[in-house]
Amino acid sequence: MKATQLLHNLGQSIWLDNITRDLLTSGTLKRYIEELSVTGLTSNPTIFDHAIKASSAYDAAIRVGLAQGKSAEAIFFDLALEDLTQAADLFRPIYDRTNGVDGWVSLEVSPLLAYDTASTLAAAKELHARAARPNLLIKIPGTQEGLPAIEEAIFSGVPINVTLLFCREHYLAAAEAFLRGIERRIDAGLNPDVGSVASLFISRWDATVAGTVPDGLRAKLGIAIANRAYKAARNLLSSPRWQRVYNVGARPQRLLWASTGTKDPKASDLLYIKALAAPFTVNTMPEGTLNALVDHGELGGIMPADGGDCETVLEQFAKADIDVDALATRLQEEGAKGFTASWNELMEVITSKCAAMQKVN
Repeated sequence: MKATQLLHNLGQSIWLDNITRDLLTSGTLKRYIEELSVTGLTSNPTIFDHAIKASSAYDAAIRVGLAQGKSAEAIFFDLALEDLTQAADLFRPIYDRTNGVDGWVSLEVSPLLAYDTASTLAAAKELHARAARPNLLIKIPGTQEGLPAIEEAIFSGVPINVTLLFCREHYLAAAEAFLRGIERRIDAGLNPDVGSVASLFISRWDATVAGTVPDGLRAKLGIAIANRAYKAARNLLSSPRWQRVYNVGARPQRLLWASTGTKDPKASDLLYIKALAAPFTVNTMPEGTLNALVDHGELGGIMPADGGDCETVLEQFAKADIDVDALATRLQEEGAKGFTASWNELMEVITSKCAAMQKVN
Protein backbone atom coordinates (compact mmCIF):
# COMPACT_ATOMS: atom_id res chain seq x y z
CA MET A 1 0.00 0.00 0.00
CA LYS A 2 1.30 3.46 -0.93
CA ALA A 3 2.35 5.72 1.94
CA THR A 4 -0.14 8.29 0.67
CA GLN A 5 -2.94 5.77 1.21
CA LEU A 6 -1.57 4.96 4.66
CA LEU A 7 -1.65 8.64 5.58
CA HIS A 8 -5.17 8.97 4.22
CA ASN A 9 -6.27 5.90 6.18
CA LEU A 10 -4.80 7.43 9.33
CA GLY A 11 -7.30 10.26 8.92
CA GLN A 12 -5.18 13.08 7.53
CA SER A 13 -6.15 14.78 4.28
CA ILE A 14 -3.43 15.15 1.64
CA TRP A 15 -3.75 18.32 -0.39
CA LEU A 16 -1.47 19.42 -3.22
CA ASP A 17 0.21 22.78 -2.74
CA ASN A 18 0.37 23.56 -6.43
CA ILE A 19 -1.77 24.42 -9.44
CA THR A 20 -0.84 24.85 -13.09
CA ARG A 21 -2.87 24.59 -16.24
CA ASP A 22 -0.56 21.81 -17.37
CA LEU A 23 -1.46 19.80 -14.24
CA LEU A 24 -5.08 20.02 -15.33
CA THR A 25 -4.77 19.47 -19.07
CA SER A 26 -2.26 16.63 -18.80
CA GLY A 27 -4.48 14.64 -16.43
CA THR A 28 -1.79 14.70 -13.74
CA LEU A 29 -4.05 16.18 -11.07
CA LYS A 30 -6.74 13.62 -11.90
CA ARG A 31 -4.13 10.87 -11.50
CA TYR A 32 -3.00 12.27 -8.15
CA ILE A 33 -6.61 12.14 -6.97
CA GLU A 34 -7.19 8.60 -8.20
CA GLU A 35 -3.82 7.07 -7.33
CA LEU A 36 -2.20 9.15 -4.57
CA SER A 37 -5.17 9.91 -2.28
CA VAL A 38 -4.99 13.67 -2.94
CA THR A 39 -8.26 15.20 -1.71
CA GLY A 40 -7.72 18.95 -2.06
CA LEU A 41 -5.48 21.71 -3.36
CA THR A 42 -4.00 25.05 -2.26
CA SER A 43 -2.60 27.93 -4.28
CA ASN A 44 -0.93 31.26 -3.61
CA PRO A 45 0.59 34.15 -5.62
CA THR A 46 4.03 32.49 -5.69
CA ILE A 47 2.59 29.30 -7.19
CA PHE A 48 0.72 31.21 -9.89
CA ASP A 49 3.73 33.40 -10.58
CA HIS A 50 5.83 30.32 -11.33
CA ALA A 51 3.04 28.67 -13.30
CA ILE A 52 2.30 31.61 -15.61
CA LYS A 53 5.93 32.62 -16.04
CA ALA A 54 7.09 29.10 -16.91
CA SER A 55 4.34 28.13 -19.35
CA SER A 56 2.72 29.31 -22.55
CA ALA A 57 -0.49 27.52 -21.55
CA TYR A 58 -1.98 30.81 -20.30
CA ASP A 59 -1.07 32.92 -23.31
CA ALA A 60 -4.33 32.46 -25.22
CA ALA A 61 -6.40 33.48 -22.20
CA ILE A 62 -4.09 36.45 -21.54
CA ARG A 63 -4.60 37.52 -25.16
CA VAL A 64 -8.39 37.46 -24.65
CA GLY A 65 -8.12 39.58 -21.53
CA LEU A 66 -5.83 42.01 -23.32
CA ALA A 67 -8.31 42.38 -26.18
CA GLN A 68 -11.01 43.18 -23.61
CA GLY A 69 -8.85 45.93 -22.12
CA LYS A 70 -8.52 44.25 -18.74
CA SER A 71 -5.86 45.10 -16.17
CA ALA A 72 -3.13 42.62 -15.21
CA GLU A 73 -4.95 41.92 -11.93
CA ALA A 74 -8.27 41.28 -13.66
CA ILE A 75 -6.57 38.98 -16.18
CA PHE A 76 -4.89 37.08 -13.34
CA PHE A 77 -8.10 36.40 -11.48
CA ASP A 78 -9.70 35.21 -14.74
CA LEU A 79 -6.81 32.75 -15.17
CA ALA A 80 -6.83 31.65 -11.54
CA LEU A 81 -10.59 31.13 -11.43
CA GLU A 82 -10.48 29.13 -14.65
CA ASP A 83 -7.84 26.80 -13.19
CA LEU A 84 -9.38 26.52 -9.75
CA THR A 85 -12.96 25.97 -10.88
CA GLN A 86 -11.70 23.10 -13.05
CA ALA A 87 -9.80 21.72 -10.06
CA ALA A 88 -12.86 22.19 -7.84
CA ASP A 89 -14.91 20.17 -10.29
CA LEU A 90 -12.35 17.35 -10.15
CA PHE A 91 -12.56 17.35 -6.35
CA ARG A 92 -16.34 17.78 -6.25
CA PRO A 93 -17.09 14.02 -5.93
CA ILE A 94 -14.85 13.96 -2.82
CA TYR A 95 -16.60 17.05 -1.43
CA ASP A 96 -20.00 15.42 -1.97
CA ARG A 97 -18.92 12.02 -0.63
CA THR A 98 -17.46 13.54 2.58
CA ASN A 99 -20.39 15.90 3.11
CA GLY A 100 -18.13 18.90 2.63
CA VAL A 101 -15.34 17.86 4.97
CA ASP A 102 -12.86 17.42 2.13
CA GLY A 103 -12.47 18.08 -1.59
CA TRP A 104 -11.57 21.78 -1.30
CA VAL A 105 -9.44 24.10 -3.43
CA SER A 106 -8.13 27.52 -2.29
CA LEU A 107 -7.81 30.92 -3.94
CA GLU A 108 -6.08 33.83 -2.22
CA VAL A 109 -7.28 37.41 -2.22
CA SER A 110 -4.71 39.95 -3.41
CA PRO A 111 -1.89 40.10 -0.83
CA LEU A 112 -1.92 43.88 -1.29
CA LEU A 113 -5.06 43.77 0.87
CA ALA A 114 -3.43 41.97 3.81
CA TYR A 115 -3.75 45.03 6.03
CA ASP A 116 -7.07 46.33 4.67
CA THR A 117 -10.05 44.70 6.40
CA ALA A 118 -12.88 46.14 4.29
CA SER A 119 -11.22 45.48 0.93
CA THR A 120 -10.26 41.95 1.96
CA LEU A 121 -13.86 41.13 2.86
CA ALA A 122 -15.21 42.62 -0.37
CA ALA A 123 -12.68 40.67 -2.45
CA ALA A 124 -13.45 37.41 -0.63
CA LYS A 125 -17.17 37.75 -1.30
CA GLU A 126 -16.65 38.69 -4.95
CA LEU A 127 -14.21 35.86 -5.73
CA HIS A 128 -16.37 33.22 -4.07
CA ALA A 129 -19.44 34.42 -5.95
CA ARG A 130 -17.56 34.44 -9.26
CA ALA A 131 -16.26 30.92 -8.75
CA ALA A 132 -19.76 29.61 -8.02
CA ARG A 133 -18.31 26.43 -6.50
CA PRO A 134 -19.24 25.32 -2.97
CA ASN A 135 -15.83 23.69 -2.50
CA LEU A 136 -13.71 26.81 -3.07
CA LEU A 137 -12.03 28.27 0.01
CA ILE A 138 -10.97 31.91 -0.08
CA LYS A 139 -7.60 32.49 1.56
CA ILE A 140 -7.35 35.43 3.94
CA PRO A 141 -4.19 36.09 5.97
CA GLY A 142 -4.54 35.80 9.73
CA THR A 143 -3.06 39.24 10.36
CA GLN A 144 -4.67 41.57 12.89
CA GLU A 145 -6.39 43.36 9.99
CA GLY A 146 -7.38 40.05 8.41
CA LEU A 147 -9.11 38.64 11.50
CA PRO A 148 -12.20 40.92 11.33
CA ALA A 149 -12.54 40.10 7.61
CA ILE A 150 -12.38 36.38 8.44
CA GLU A 151 -15.16 36.73 11.00
CA GLU A 152 -17.34 38.74 8.60
CA ALA A 153 -16.67 36.37 5.69
CA ILE A 154 -17.65 33.35 7.79
CA PHE A 155 -20.77 35.19 8.96
CA SER A 156 -21.55 35.87 5.29
CA GLY A 157 -21.23 32.15 4.50
CA VAL A 158 -17.93 32.37 2.60
CA PRO A 159 -15.65 29.36 3.32
CA ILE A 160 -12.23 30.55 4.45
CA ASN A 161 -8.68 29.21 4.50
CA VAL A 162 -6.90 31.33 7.11
CA THR A 163 -3.33 31.63 5.88
CA LEU A 164 -0.01 32.99 7.18
CA LEU A 165 -0.36 31.55 10.68
CA PHE A 166 2.94 30.78 12.38
CA CYS A 167 2.29 29.93 16.02
CA ARG A 168 -0.27 28.78 18.57
CA GLU A 169 -1.36 32.33 19.28
CA HIS A 170 -1.93 33.06 15.60
CA TYR A 171 -3.96 29.86 15.32
CA LEU A 172 -6.08 30.65 18.40
CA ALA A 173 -6.84 34.15 17.08
CA ALA A 174 -7.92 32.69 13.73
CA ALA A 175 -10.05 30.05 15.44
CA GLU A 176 -11.70 32.73 17.58
CA ALA A 177 -12.55 34.79 14.47
CA PHE A 178 -14.04 31.71 12.81
CA LEU A 179 -16.06 30.80 15.89
CA ARG A 180 -17.43 34.31 16.32
CA GLY A 181 -18.63 34.23 12.73
CA ILE A 182 -20.34 30.88 13.31
CA GLU A 183 -21.96 31.99 16.57
CA ARG A 184 -23.32 35.08 14.85
CA ARG A 185 -24.83 32.89 12.14
CA ILE A 186 -26.50 30.77 14.78
CA ASP A 187 -27.87 33.86 16.54
CA ALA A 188 -29.20 35.10 13.19
CA GLY A 189 -30.95 31.81 12.46
CA LEU A 190 -28.58 30.93 9.61
CA ASN A 191 -27.05 27.54 8.75
CA PRO A 192 -23.81 27.33 10.78
CA ASP A 193 -22.12 24.85 8.45
CA VAL A 194 -19.41 27.01 6.83
CA GLY A 195 -16.12 25.33 5.90
CA SER A 196 -12.74 26.57 7.12
CA VAL A 197 -9.15 25.51 7.67
CA ALA A 198 -6.42 27.28 9.63
CA SER A 199 -3.04 27.06 7.87
CA LEU A 200 0.04 26.93 10.07
CA PHE A 201 3.36 27.42 8.25
CA ILE A 202 6.08 25.05 9.44
CA SER A 203 9.35 24.86 7.49
CA ARG A 204 10.05 28.60 7.55
CA TRP A 205 10.79 28.37 11.27
CA ASP A 206 13.71 26.03 10.71
CA ALA A 207 14.94 27.86 7.63
CA THR A 208 15.02 31.11 9.60
CA VAL A 209 17.06 29.82 12.56
CA ALA A 210 19.35 27.54 10.52
CA GLY A 211 22.96 28.22 11.40
CA THR A 212 22.10 30.19 14.53
CA VAL A 213 21.27 27.30 16.88
CA PRO A 214 23.24 24.24 18.09
CA ASP A 215 23.28 21.22 15.77
CA GLY A 216 21.20 19.33 18.31
CA LEU A 217 18.30 21.69 17.64
CA ARG A 218 18.56 21.53 13.87
CA ALA A 219 15.17 21.12 12.14
CA LYS A 220 13.29 20.85 15.43
CA LEU A 221 11.67 24.26 15.86
CA GLY A 222 8.92 23.96 13.25
CA ILE A 223 7.80 20.59 14.60
CA ALA A 224 7.76 21.87 18.20
CA ILE A 225 5.65 24.86 17.12
CA ALA A 226 3.28 22.48 15.30
CA ASN A 227 2.92 20.23 18.33
CA ARG A 228 2.15 23.21 20.55
CA ALA A 229 -0.55 24.38 18.12
CA TYR A 230 -1.96 20.86 17.73
CA LYS A 231 -2.38 20.54 21.49
CA ALA A 232 -4.20 23.87 21.55
CA ALA A 233 -6.43 22.78 18.67
CA ARG A 234 -7.34 19.50 20.35
CA ASN A 235 -8.24 21.35 23.54
CA LEU A 236 -10.22 23.97 21.67
CA LEU A 237 -12.23 21.56 19.54
CA SER A 238 -13.30 19.62 22.63
CA SER A 239 -14.21 22.70 24.67
CA PRO A 240 -17.84 23.32 25.75
CA ARG A 241 -18.09 26.47 23.63
CA TRP A 242 -17.13 24.68 20.43
CA GLN A 243 -19.23 21.64 21.25
CA ARG A 244 -22.28 23.87 21.61
CA VAL A 245 -21.93 25.05 18.02
CA TYR A 246 -21.37 21.47 16.79
CA ASN A 247 -24.64 20.55 18.48
CA VAL A 248 -26.55 22.89 16.19
CA GLY A 249 -24.82 21.81 13.00
CA ALA A 250 -21.52 23.69 12.80
CA ARG A 251 -18.43 22.00 11.41
CA PRO A 252 -15.05 22.16 13.18
CA GLN A 253 -12.33 24.28 11.62
CA ARG A 254 -9.49 21.94 10.70
CA LEU A 255 -5.82 22.62 11.31
CA LEU A 256 -3.79 22.58 8.09
CA TRP A 257 -0.02 22.11 7.94
CA ALA A 258 1.45 24.41 5.27
CA SER A 259 5.02 24.94 4.07
CA THR A 260 5.82 21.26 4.63
CA GLY A 261 8.48 20.84 1.97
CA THR A 262 11.87 20.33 3.61
CA LYS A 263 14.25 23.22 2.92
CA ASP A 264 17.25 21.78 4.79
CA PRO A 265 19.27 19.61 2.35
CA LYS A 266 20.63 17.60 5.29
CA ALA A 267 17.16 16.70 6.58
CA SER A 268 14.77 14.03 5.33
CA ASP A 269 12.52 15.13 2.48
CA LEU A 270 9.64 13.76 4.55
CA LEU A 271 10.65 15.39 7.84
CA TYR A 272 7.42 17.36 8.21
CA ILE A 273 5.19 14.71 6.67
CA LYS A 274 6.08 12.01 9.18
CA ALA A 275 6.24 14.35 12.17
CA LEU A 276 2.85 15.96 11.43
CA ALA A 277 0.77 12.86 10.77
CA ALA A 278 -2.43 13.38 12.74
CA PRO A 279 -6.11 12.58 12.21
CA PHE A 280 -8.56 15.34 11.33
CA THR A 281 -5.82 17.59 9.99
CA VAL A 282 -4.66 18.52 6.49
CA ASN A 283 -1.13 18.46 5.10
CA THR A 284 -0.76 20.46 1.89
CA MET A 285 2.38 19.28 0.14
CA PRO A 286 4.53 20.58 -2.70
CA GLU A 287 4.44 18.27 -5.68
CA GLY A 288 7.98 17.05 -5.08
CA THR A 289 7.18 16.14 -1.47
CA LEU A 290 4.03 14.30 -2.54
CA ASN A 291 5.99 12.20 -5.02
CA ALA A 292 8.72 11.56 -2.44
CA LEU A 293 6.06 10.26 -0.05
CA VAL A 294 4.93 7.74 -2.65
CA ASP A 295 8.46 6.31 -2.76
CA HIS A 296 8.52 5.76 1.02
CA GLY A 297 6.55 2.89 2.51
CA GLU A 298 6.44 3.80 6.18
CA LEU A 299 5.09 6.72 8.20
CA GLY A 300 5.77 6.07 11.88
CA GLY A 301 3.54 7.26 14.72
CA ILE A 302 0.96 10.01 15.00
CA MET A 303 1.27 13.38 16.70
CA PRO A 304 0.73 13.33 20.46
CA ALA A 305 -2.50 15.08 21.46
CA ASP A 306 -0.78 16.55 24.52
CA GLY A 307 1.96 18.26 22.51
CA GLY A 308 4.62 15.70 23.42
CA ASP A 309 7.94 17.28 24.36
CA CYS A 310 7.26 20.55 22.53
CA GLU A 311 7.61 22.78 25.59
CA THR A 312 10.93 21.18 26.53
CA VAL A 313 12.22 21.69 22.99
CA LEU A 314 11.01 25.31 22.94
CA GLU A 315 12.77 25.95 26.26
CA GLN A 316 15.99 24.78 24.60
CA PHE A 317 15.46 27.28 21.80
CA ALA A 318 14.84 30.00 24.36
CA LYS A 319 18.19 29.16 25.97
CA ALA A 320 19.72 29.53 22.49
CA ASP A 321 18.35 33.11 22.41
CA ILE A 322 15.46 32.38 20.06
CA ASP A 323 12.47 34.54 21.00
CA VAL A 324 9.63 32.48 19.55
CA ASP A 325 6.94 35.13 20.02
CA ALA A 326 8.98 37.84 18.32
CA LEU A 327 9.99 35.46 15.57
CA ALA A 328 6.36 34.49 14.92
CA THR A 329 5.49 38.15 14.39
CA ARG A 330 8.46 38.60 12.11
CA LEU A 331 7.62 35.48 10.07
CA GLN A 332 4.04 36.60 9.53
CA GLU A 333 5.20 40.03 8.40
CA GLU A 334 7.84 38.53 6.12
CA GLY A 335 5.30 36.06 4.75
CA ALA A 336 2.93 38.87 3.85
CA LYS A 337 5.79 40.80 2.22
CA GLY A 338 6.90 37.67 0.34
CA PHE A 339 3.45 37.09 -1.13
CA THR A 340 3.27 40.79 -2.06
CA ALA A 341 6.61 40.51 -3.85
CA SER A 342 5.39 37.42 -5.73
CA TRP A 343 2.15 39.23 -6.55
CA ASN A 344 4.01 42.22 -7.96
CA GLU A 345 6.25 39.93 -9.99
CA LEU A 346 3.18 38.08 -11.22
CA MET A 347 1.60 41.34 -12.36
CA GLU A 348 4.84 42.21 -14.15
CA VAL A 349 4.88 38.83 -15.91
CA ILE A 350 1.32 39.31 -17.17
CA THR A 351 2.03 42.92 -18.14
CA SER A 352 5.16 41.94 -20.06
CA LYS A 353 3.31 39.15 -21.87
CA CYS A 354 0.60 41.62 -22.82
CA ALA A 355 3.23 44.07 -24.12
CA ALA A 356 4.86 41.34 -26.20
CA MET A 357 1.47 40.34 -27.67
CA GLN A 358 0.69 43.96 -28.58
CA LYS A 359 4.00 44.24 -30.45
CA VAL A 360 3.22 41.12 -32.46
CA ASN A 361 -0.20 42.50 -33.34
